[in-house]
Amino acid sequence: MQAALEVTAKYCRNELEEYGSCVHSKPGTWQQDCHELKVKVAQCTSSHPIIQKIRTQCAQPFGAFEQCLKENQTAVEKCSEHVTEFLQCAERVKVSDQTQK
Repeated sequence: MQAALEVTAKYCRNELEEYGSCVHSKPGTWQQDCHELKVKVAQCTSSHPIIQKIRTQCAQPFGAFEQCLKENQTAVEKCSEHVTEFLQCAERVKVSDQTQK
């Protein structure tokens, strides 16, 4: 699993699961209905150094992924290429020795 997802799953599991469930259960309106949960995930992860590095180094592919989601709210599967590009970028971010696994 990619470093960012490992960190998010380890430190923000509840927030991530709530957000994922909301998105899954509201395919046409998740952008609005799940915004508060998205903010909670962002707040949780924003304090972790590896997440900060990934946000900086992978901002472009993540931005493209978010834009794709906005444009395809009822067909998020169309964004799989964007997800792949972001995850490949995140995998290349070096995890420092301080990051716990």
